Amino acid sequence: MIHSHSQDANKPSSSGGTERRLLTVIVLTGGFMVAEVAGSILSGSLTLLADAGHMLTDVGALVLAYIGVRIARRPRDAQRTFGFARLEVLAAFTNGIALLALAAWIIVEAGIRLFEPVEIMSGPMLVIAVLGLAVNVAGFLILRGDDDNLNVQGALAHVLGDLIGSLAAIAAALVIRYTAWTPIDPLLSVFVAVLIAGSGWEIVRRSGHILLEGTPEAINSLEIERQLSALPQVGRVHHIHVWSLKPGLSLATLHLRLHPTADVRAAVEAAKLLLREEFGIDHSTIEVEIAPVPKRPSGQRANT
Repeated sequence: MIHSHSQDANKPSSSGGTERRLLTVIVLTGGFMVAEVAGSILSGSLTLLADAGHMLTDVGALVLAYIGVRIARRPRDAQRTFGFARLEVLAAFTNGIALLALAAWIIVEAGIRLFEPVEIMSGPMLVIAVLGLAVNVAGFLILRGDDDNLNVQGALAHVLGDLIGSLAAIAAALVIRYTAWTPIDPLLSVFVAVLIAGSGWEIVRRSGHILLEGTPEAINSLEIERQLSALPQVGRVHHIHVWSLKPGLSLATLHLRLHPTADVRAAVEAAKLLLREEFGIDHSTIEVEIAPVPKRPSGQRANT
């Protein structure tokens, strides 16, 4: 069995500057989320409360990104030989379940509000929604530009999604202010809830797939078998297993059956190079099998 990897699963991938930017946006978003909850209670707006719930998902995503940056510095140990890469996935799965529960609660509450309307103060609602939009724009400007960090890019996507929630709250406040049609508030809150549910389901689906050690979506194990089988000296490829520790960090184990006269080291190095360059798999374990030498037909004598 030959094993190799060119990238440490626990290698730090973010700088102190990224941590500071994440903390800044966490404070901005978390602080305003509290203010938005208070504003939704004061104004009676469910849309504001839904937007605050969406902002809560932003805070969760930002905290996950920050945890990922911090824990990436921790060395692996004898009990956690792959380090702490899976912690990010576990936290994401939990966050996704919470998002689905939050979306369900908002939809139920919106149904109640449609049949039992409450008074909504459009003035405070509009002010808070505009301030929320400004906070989200500020968060976007702070986080953008870190294209190599998947954690930060995921958090940035949450912030961009929350912009839609803030715009929905502004629209609801303006409609109520100029038409007094209050059903717009629960209706738009359902729209925001659908956005939250979509984000939550996508997080649960992707993180659940990783936790179940499914083959990464961008990798086709049958294509791996086909390309490896086409290599010189390789007779057969079987027992292929490909999985991820976290997004962007894939691993593989497989068996290579080589021809009897094959150069084992050269064949294995060629297989690893193909896995790395064609499929992005830097960490692989390959077990080598040598095919038996074909037997001569009975009665045939070797030349002397």
